Parts: sequence; C-alpha cells; structure tokens
Amino acid sequence: MLIKDIMTKKVITVSPKMEIHKLAELFIEKNISGAPVVDKSGKLMGIVREEGVIFQDKKVHLPTFINLSAGFLVLGTKRYNEEIKKIAASRVSDIMEKDIAVISSNIEIEDVATLMIEKEIYYLPVVDKNKLVGVITKKDIVRAIAKGKG
Repeated sequence: MLIKDIMTKKVITVSPKMEIHKLAELFIEKNISGAPVVDKSGKLMGIVREEGVIFQDKKVHLPTFINLSAGFLVLGTKRYNEEIKKIAASRVSDIMEKDIAVISSNIEIEDVATLMIEKEIYYLPVVDKNKLVGVITKKDIVRAIAKGKG
C-alpha cells in the first residue's frame, strides 16, 4: 500500500508570522502535533512541531544559561545560536525546522515506517511535483496497521 492511501490530505498549514501562542491553540483545537509552514504563495518553508512549542516555553535560569554558554564550545556557533533563538522565540519562523525530509505520495508504507524508525522522524510532508499534497505521521502508520493496511 502507498502513502497516498493513508496520508492526511486536508493539511492544516501555518504562516511563518503566526505567534507561538496561537500555534499552540491551533494544535490543541485541531488535535494535531505538527504543521507545514508555508509562505503566501503556498511554498513549503519547513515544519513546526509540538516539541518546538514546548522548547520555547521552558524557563531559562542562570545554571541553564551557563550550561548553554558552555555548550557553545561543544555545539558550535550555529547550533548554539539556534538553541538561544528557540528559547526567545515569538513566531513560528523562530521555531520551525527548515532542513526537513519530504516524501512522495507513491512510496510504500513499509518504506516510510522504516524511515521514521531509523531517522526518528515522525512527521513528514508529502510533496508531489513541488506541491504539498499531504502529511504522514506515526499516527497514520499505526492507524493503517490497526486497519490491516500496513
């Protein structure tokens, strides 16, 4: 069976300018764990997941900041700056993942399940001909297995 047979086709997308508290409200209201981030023309820019919202809300106290500062030496400049940016985030663009994996709708479910497990990626935009046509999550895979489709 192919991904197009089980993917979520009515995708809820968000703008990079959306405020994070509005994003959190949307996730709760729609019972979703992530969303593709698209620009005004509908071009896929990245994804945002619950983890980004949670990360943004954590409190930074002095010992943590010192650990983050020490982490600068271990993580490198780019990753250190990304971590600090996430903590100070106010908009989706601040917490979205830009370097993302995408898949085609014509991939076998088993191949996507393997990819999810091996790469620990559980939310994947489905793109055909450079157009977002759906998303696939671990819940979709589990649902397919429960229905005997996987």
